Amino acid sequence: MRTHSSRFGAIVLILIGGVFLLINLGILPVAQLKALLAQWWPVILIVIGVWMLARPRRNS
Repeated sequence: MRTHSSRFGAIVLILIGGVFLLINLGILPVAQLKALLAQWWPVILIVIGVWMLARPRRNS
């Protein structure tokens, strides 16, 4: 059985690969992506922090 962290890692890799694919195809301009990340990076950190607090803990 796979753990949640390995699934999360797989999802992250798929998303990053999808973003790079969209950039290579010219669908997602790099300048717009940089502007979007420059503006919203604090929200991304907050969401990751909330997710880390809300996830179930393993007793190990």
